[in-house]
Amino acid sequence: MSTTPIFDAAGTARLIPFRPLVDALKTAAADYAAGRVASPERLVVPLNDNGIMLSMPASAADLAIHKLVNVCPRNGERALPTIHGQVMTFDPDTGKTLFILDGPTVTGRRTAAMTMLGIETLVHAAPKDILLIGAGTQAASHVQAIGELYPQARVRVRGTSPARAQAFCDAHQGNVRALEPLSDSTIPDSVDTVIALTTSRQAVYDETPRAGRIVIGVGAFTPQMCEIGARTLAGSALYVDDLAGAKHEAGDFIQAGINWSTVTGINDALANRPAANLPIVFKTVGCAAWDLAAGRVARAALSAG
Repeated sequence: MSTTPIFDAAGTARLIPFRPLVDALKTAAADYAAGRVASPERLVVPLNDNGIMLSMPASAADLAIHKLVNVCPRNGERALPTIHGQVMTFDPDTGKTLFILDGPTVTGRRTAAMTMLGIETLVHAAPKDILLIGAGTQAASHVQAIGELYPQARVRVRGTSPARAQAFCDAHQGNVRALEPLSDSTIPDSVDTVIALTTSRQAVYDETPRAGRIVIGVGAFTPQMCEIGARTLAGSALYVDDLAGAKHEAGDFIQAGINWSTVTGINDALANRPAANLPIVFKTVGCAAWDLAAGRVARAALSAG
């Protein structure tokens, strides 16, 4: 009797390097938009202490996946990771389980890869000076992605405190050419990319829009959360990864009362790139189609041996 392969965090990371994952997301975005990937709205079930269980299935002609992850905000007090879970992959013909990936690792890497796809698609030059707002797990995934795809970029970090930002930089040195805490609250003019990676309920970035600067909101995933302020949104070209999901989950956009007819999905952006030097906001909320893309990359890696 064969045993289903189960990969831990390190094994999962090895199977889904960022360059092929970004490319797989391009394909998944096209498949999802064309209806070739079924990715229903995620099911959210409450757990104790404001925790949630997220059920996220997706299927295509070549692969099916089901991501089940638990998000427990108080796990920091328990010295435990905030997110636990798995991504199961299936043969769509037989329903047989093919292999199982570590859920938090898939989430972190496909989320960072979607950020990289946004940068690659929406701006016309490689980023040189990046600010990460947040110093948690998602920030770590983004530093790894930047190191793999934009290794010459300078990365600054703003945490909830200078000490937290410094500790993050100390822990992740070597991933990029330069990694340093932002020394004060003023964002240098040279910053061309801002990536917000928090679960804040108040805007952590609300600057006047700047031509040539892309602002990417990653961390807020409920209508109550908000990372990017209305001032920034009002003067920027607006893009999202998943238009259907964003209308229910992108708290930044929902609270600002934006006109959804002015928002463009990533698949349409891939077909019609924006003009250079526009102020741009790219909001990601995630969907199971992106996890399916990660499953495709992992399956290809396993097939290649």
